[in-house]
Amino acid sequence: MSERAQTASAQRSSGGLLATAARYGIWVVLAALLLTLPRIFSSSFTFTMLSLMGISIIFALSYNMLLGQTGMLSFGHAVYYGLGGFLVVHAMNTVTKYSLPIPLPLMPLVGGVAGLFFGVVFGSVSTRRGGTAFAMISLGLGELVASSALILRSFFGGEEGITTNRTKLLRIFDWNFGSQIQIYYLIAFWCLVCVIAMYALTRTPFGRMCNAVRENFERAEFVGYNSQLVRFFAFCLSGFFAGIAGGLAAINFEIVNSGYVGAEQSGSVLLAAYIGGIGFFGGPIIGAILVTWLQVMLSDITEVWQLYFGLLFVGMVMFAPFGISGLLMMHAPLWRARVLWRLVPAYLLALAAGLVMLTGASLVIEMAYHLSTKAADGPMMSFMRVAFSVHSLLPWLMAAVLLIGGYFFFRSSWPYVEGAWHDALMKARERGSAV
Repeated sequence: MSERAQTASAQRSSGGLLATAARYGIWVVLAALLLTLPRIFSSSFTFTMLSLMGISIIFALSYNMLLGQTGMLSFGHAVYYGLGGFLVVHAMNTVTKYSLPIPLPLMPLVGGVAGLFFGVVFGSVSTRRGGTAFAMISLGLGELVASSALILRSFFGGEEGITTNRTKLLRIFDWNFGSQIQIYYLIAFWCLVCVIAMYALTRTPFGRMCNAVRENFERAEFVGYNSQLVRFFAFCLSGFFAGIAGGLAAINFEIVNSGYVGAEQSGSVLLAAYIGGIGFFGGPIIGAILVTWLQVMLSDITEVWQLYFGLLFVGMVMFAPFGISGLLMMHAPLWRARVLWRLVPAYLLALAAGLVMLTGASLVIEMAYHLSTKAADGPMMSFMRVAFSVHSLLPWLMAAVLLIGGYFFFRSSWPYVEGAWHDALMKARERGSAV
């Protein structure tokens, strides 16, 4: 072998080792991050928040197996999440009643099997059609199960739900899972396992078949694939992981009620997946973290936090259809070319204008809500810790100035942003970065 051939072979070997290290290193880093987060944030509130994020990540990724990977828009994905939670609670109560030697960490598998079972039952009907027909069937099935949760009280417990006690199951390493940090580690373990499993599925031939059905199911059938069968398997696997998420939620809260299978839960996971970006595997993870954080934080600030969620969703659909992850991927070539800093001044200007506009819009929303719903409490209210009367003209004028002025300021900043973006692209291309 010539010296040049030996050099090329060595380069290919080193490149393969680097690719392998990068492929598996990210999971090692993720596991290390999950282990060290409790050391960085030690409050019980943070443990609760991280636990909710872990559950939401599994749920959002399971939904993305339908929407992002296979192109099936579902309005009833909470069915498998909720039924998995109900089966886990019943299983925990049965284990406690008969003192069975089954530890708590295995209970999420009960939820996964339950989600898989109902995915097979409902998927055999709903996946026969695609597109809008599938979305309507999923909506009908979701409403059917949600209404049954209030009728079949022996199983669903009615409006009160079913409760359990996670500390009465078999202990492992003297852990009774009574403290929130122990529950966090349990959720983090299952989150890591499920994320790795769902990512591995996207790299298999089955994952590629799902993408082919998403892009053009007629062409996929023309080359020999059964698109209905592909949708059915994706639906069942999605139900399995959604059931695991529901089981973890049941363990975390020790109660499951009809809200687990309701339309609000289905809408929440849709928001998380779409806001994060359904076109990328990491998109639902970003969306789940953001939506969970906003739900917890906004609910403490305002009573109309769901309205802000709706506005955020509308804004993402209109101006960023690929979600947050899509916006990040747009900037990846600029980051590699080391020219991203050129956009910082323009982005800061647009951000300042956008914050002014959002402040005015929020002030209008809060004052209108106070007038329509809290009129009996009197005219006084507070916004950003500033007290004022909604019957006064000045707050409404301030809100109008902030909203209208911020809007025009925001629109006028766009040519500056476009110019900075164009200059950064030109510099990136000069440096050989693929844009």
